Amino acid sequence: MKKFNFAVLSVVFFSMLSLFSLHSLARELPDFTELVETQGPAVVNISTTHIIKRNARSQELPFDENDPAFELFRRFFPGQIPGMPGQQSPYEEPREYKNQSLGSGFIISADGYILTNAHVVDGADAVTVKLTDKREFKAKVLGADKRTDVALIKIEATHLPFSRLGDPQKLKVGEWVVAIGSPFGFDNTVTAGIVSAKGRSLAQENFVPFIQTDVPINPGNSGGPLINMRGEVVGINSQIYSRSGGFMGLSFAIPIDLAMEIQTQLKQKGRVSRGRMGVVIQEVDKDMAASFGLAKAQGALVSSVEKSAPADVAGILAGDIILKFDGKPVDESSELPRQVGAKKPGEKVPVQIWRKGKTLDVMVTMGQLPDDEALPVKQGRKSTEPPKANRLGLMLGPLSAEQKRTLGVPNGLVVENVTNGSARTGLRPGDILLSVIYQGAQVELKSVAQFNELISGIDKKEPITLLVRRGDVQTFVIIKGLSDK
Repeated sequence: MKKFNFAVLSVVFFSMLSLFSLHSLARELPDFTELVETQGPAVVNISTTHIIKRNARSQELPFDENDPAFELFRRFFPGQIPGMPGQQSPYEEPREYKNQSLGSGFIISADGYILTNAHVVDGADAVTVKLTDKREFKAKVLGADKRTDVALIKIEATHLPFSRLGDPQKLKVGEWVVAIGSPFGFDNTVTAGIVSAKGRSLAQENFVPFIQTDVPINPGNSGGPLINMRGEVVGINSQIYSRSGGFMGLSFAIPIDLAMEIQTQLKQKGRVSRGRMGVVIQEVDKDMAASFGLAKAQGALVSSVEKSAPADVAGILAGDIILKFDGKPVDESSELPRQVGAKKPGEKVPVQIWRKGKTLDVMVTMGQLPDDEALPVKQGRKSTEPPKANRLGLMLGPLSAEQKRTLGVPNGLVVENVTNGSARTGLRPGDILLSVIYQGAQVELKSVAQFNELISGIDKKEPITLLVRRGDVQTFVIIKGLSDK
C-alpha cells in the first residue's frame, strides 16, 4: 500500500512539474497575436507595372541573306523575317510588354501616405495598393531616394489605419522583432526573429546604418515594416544577404527615424538634398593609425580631395584623418558619409582633423551632393628608361609633364613593373605612387631616387603606407614586410 501511494505521488509530482515547466516556457516565449491584430491592417500590398516598348523590326536575325541559314529560315518560317515583302510579320509592328512585380509598404498617416522601398516603385508606370480589407487604390509616387532606398507614395483615401512609429535608438540587440509583408505575393505574412546587430554598414550603402535581424525576409517583403514588441515600427525591411537568392538568416532594415527624415523632404520637394565635402575616405586600421602617429584606430582617412570642393576650400588635404565632424567623434569611416549627408547645403560645420601628429580645427561650408558623382581621370605611360626593381620589388619611373597635367598632380611615380616577390603589395603596373608616410609625416614623391632612399632606411618589420592612385580612385595602401635588398 505504501509503495502504491508513493508511486501515485511521484506521478502527480512529475505531472505538476511538467505543467509548471510548460507554463513557464509559454510565459517566456513572446506572443505576437495582439501586435499583428493592431498593426497588420496598416500594412499594404504594393504591385507595380512596368510597360516595356520594343520595336519588333529592330529584332534582327542572327545571319544575313548570304548565309545558307537565311534560305532555310525563309522557306520554313516565311512570316518571321523582318521586312519581307508580302508577309504580315509580327516584326513589322512595335509591341508592348508588361512586367509586374510585388512589394510591401505601410501607412504612416490616416490620409493615405505610405512608406516603401525605392526599388519597389523604381521605374513603375503604374502602382496599385491593396489594403487588408481588399480595397484597391491607384497610388502616386511622390518621391524616391535610391541612396537610402526609401520611397513615399500616396493614395486618395481617408480614415485609414496607420502604423505607430518607434525609436530605433532604443532598440537592443537580441530584442524580438516582427516583419509583416507580402513575400512571394502572400499578403500579410508574419515572420519573427531577433535584432542581430545595429548600425551595420553595407557595401555601396554609405547613407544607412542598417538594423540587422534574423527575421525571414523574402522577395515581396521589401518595403514592409519591422515592428518591435510594443507594436512600434522601428524599420523598413530593405534587403537580404544571400548566396542562393532566398533568405539565409541575414536581413537588413532601414531605421525608421532616418526614413522619416527622408520622407519629409520627399513630401516637400520630391527629392532629397544632402551635404557634400568632396573627399574620398577609407578606414583607419591599427597599422594605418601607427603610420600616422595615432594612439588608436579611429576616424576617416582622406585619400583624395576634389579640387575646389568644400573640403579643398577649407584646407583639408589628402592624408588628413577626420576625427570629429560637427563636434561628434568619427569612430569609423563609414559614419562620416551619413553625418555629412545629413547636413544642408550651405551649412557651416566644424571639422577636427589629424595632421602631422597634431589636431587641427577647420570650418567646412557644405556643398550639395549631386545625383551622380564622377571624377574622370585618364592615365597611361611608357617609360623611356628601363627601371630597376627597388626594395619593394617595384620598378618605378617618373611621371611625364603630360601625365601630371592629365592627373592634376604636381608629382608622382608610376609603377612600370612588379616582380614576383612584390605580388603581396597588391600594386600593379600603371599605379601612381603620390606620397609615402615617413616618420609620421606625409612625404610627396618627386623622384625614384628619393623614394628608394626613403625606404632603404626603414626597418624590414616596419609597415610602409603609400598613397596610391589607380584610375580615378585614390587610396592609402599598407605594405608589410620589406626584403633585405
